[in-house]
Amino acid sequence: MQGHPWTPLHATLHRGLKARSLLPPYTSILVAVSGGQDSLCLARLLLDLQPKWQWQLAIAHCDHRWRNDSAANAHHVHQLAESWHLPYYQSTAATPPNTEATARTWRYECLLQTAQDIGATAIVTGHTASDRAETLLYNLMRGSGMDGLQALQWERSLTPTIRLVRPLLQFQRSQTAQFCQEHGLPVWDDATNRDRHYRRNRIRLELLPYLQTHFNPQVETTLAQTAEILQAEVAYLDAETTCLYAQVVQTTTTPVRLDRTALKLAPLALQRRVCRRFLQEQLLTAPNFEQIEKLVALLHAPNRTQTDPYPGGAIARVEHPWIHLDQREP
Repeated sequence: MQGHPWTPLHATLHRGLKARSLLPPYTSILVAVSGGQDSLCLARLLLDLQPKWQWQLAIAHCDHRWRNDSAANAHHVHQLAESWHLPYYQSTAATPPNTEATARTWRYECLLQTAQDIGATAIVTGHTASDRAETLLYNLMRGSGMDGLQALQWERSLTPTIRLVRPLLQFQRSQTAQFCQEHGLPVWDDATNRDRHYRRNRIRLELLPYLQTHFNPQVETTLAQTAEILQAEVAYLDAETTCLYAQVVQTTTTPVRLDRTALKLAPLALQRRVCRRFLQEQLLTAPNFEQIEKLVALLHAPNRTQTDPYPGGAIARVEHPWIHLDQREP
């Protein structure tokens, strides 16, 4: 195994990949490597396991040009890829992204384009259970429902042929740090990870340590487990919602409408999900809690009751046994 010892992390990842069928043998894999401890740990683990799985591995690095040392950071990852005899692909931002969200969108666009160019069918990232815990807290404070709280998933489809895979969700950041130290991996110190201007950094540097000290030393593990539980429950509710949606929603009529008699019989959780999907598809924007509740309330409202205007001017009203969504004329 290229001279590296078989560690508990190797064994856990090997078993996890087999159990979840995340990266089947002979898969062409693009590994996103920032140079930080998590992505270096991931790349090294996959390289060590490669003889057992016969993967095709390549490394991708995205230079946001946020920092003065970003070019040096990219060169560092390039050298590492060369020392591991792996193909290296770099994307450099024409102009630095102005927000975390913009940077994330750009990064995934670049990774997807690179994967398409080289024929990779899996993009892997070094997200850990620690990231999962942080994302759950971040989304909870933003008012997300279960869909947001399930946080980072093990895998999701980006295109019909390319999947995003997160193999390290069973490991904590402390474990990847120890692995890098024990294996002498040259971790690049990214100063932006300590910049408390970014909310996620404040969660990692301030909130989680506070929770560990004052409430639960294992809070990262319990939050990650909560996200894992929610992921399965969201998948189940999504499937139930899709079935019910097909029964109660008519989009071929003008105006579009909901069968409130049938929807009224469903559990409240499914009523909300159907109403949310209905509004999202018709208004082309994600509805908030109050907007969804206004539509749910019409299930039990008297005939001719209507809501105040939704964004864009649409109004929902009861025409028993239907709820109509009247779009404002342009």
